[in-house]
Amino acid sequence: MTYFGFLAVFVVLPILALWTVAILDTRRGIGVPAHMRSWHAHWIMLAHVIVAVLYTTPWDNYLVATRVWWYDPSLVTGLVIWYVPIEEYTFFVLMTLLTGSWLLLILRHKPEQAPAPANGVRLRQVSTLAVFAVWLVFAAILALSWRPGTYMALLFVWALPPIMLQTAFGADVLWRNRRAVWLTVLPMTLYLSAADKLAISSGTWTINPEQTVNILLLGRLPLEEFLFFFIVNVLITFGMTLVMSVESKARATRYVTVLRNLFSRKRTLEMGSE
Repeated sequence: MTYFGFLAVFVVLPILALWTVAILDTRRGIGVPAHMRSWHAHWIMLAHVIVAVLYTTPWDNYLVATRVWWYDPSLVTGLVIWYVPIEEYTFFVLMTLLTGSWLLLILRHKPEQAPAPANGVRLRQVSTLAVFAVWLVFAAILALSWRPGTYMALLFVWALPPIMLQTAFGADVLWRNRRAVWLTVLPMTLYLSAADKLAISSGTWTINPEQTVNILLLGRLPLEEFLFFFIVNVLITFGMTLVMSVESKARATRYVTVLRNLFSRKRTLEMGSE
């Protein structure tokens, strides 16, 4: 199976199906709920595509350069940017579109929002500290150079900092929208993991067993690959949910106002001291 063949069958076709459903929903007057209309959803998804490409590119190139994974040169076009084939960059874009489109489908048809938690500030603090504690564990694994833990450690050290930012800003918002979040993260993780297993089985790409813990799911899928799809789906879903939320937009506006007032006050004090 060529890499572009994999993308066409397992990613492009589902995206086209989701977009077809979206068009039909629009014609029937079915849209995302009012509490998720801070900005137009398509612009939000496009912004996440750009961020995904920019943030993932250095990390993924490092994985290929250090032989954490590699691809079959006969199954790609041969166009390579740094160490990674153009198909991989295309995957960054298409996976974001797939998960984002699925999230929008869920929001259109399962728009329920849970009540606000009793203490949103505490929830943001505790969840962020918990994620930070996990990040420290994997940073230590990298520092100790435990080779079987390399892929997993690189994954979590890379992915958890933006998740910390997301939970610090809006863990309570994510909790209120947890139904849509988990109805997106879990199905997308299972689907993409199953597709990934087929690609590995056909030799499209290979995960280095020396840099994994060698726990295989479905007989062939490294645990790290399942965790990769899980954590990336979390990043996309958390990000889009927070940016789409009207509650998040109001909070961000307050934060910007506070920062602007602080800078104005500082500038006034500096001018007075002159």
